[in-house]
Amino acid sequence: MSISKKDVEHVALLARLALTEEEKVLYTEELNAVLGFMDTLNQLDTSEIEPTTHVLDIKNVFRDDEVAPSMDPSQVVINAPAKKGNQFRVPKIM
Repeated sequence: MSISKKDVEHVALLARLALTEEEKVLYTEELNAVLGFMDTLNQLDTSEIEPTTHVLDIKNVFRDDEVAPSMDPSQVVINAPAKKGNQFRVPKIM
């Protein structure tokens, strides 16, 4: 598979990019080089390689949920500009 100059122009149009003729030729060559490298990789024998989702063995580092004491509600709203009991008072939005 190869990329033509027309393909580069089409993608540039979709991306709203204004490319010069030199850039179109350059990007066509570069994209074809990438595809050539991918073709080289496709020739490798990977039949004995186990599929992975990531190259490193990653584990979640989340901490366990533990019940802990929380602040007293009256202390939470102590500096609120407007409050009603132990609740913040905010303007109505509709």
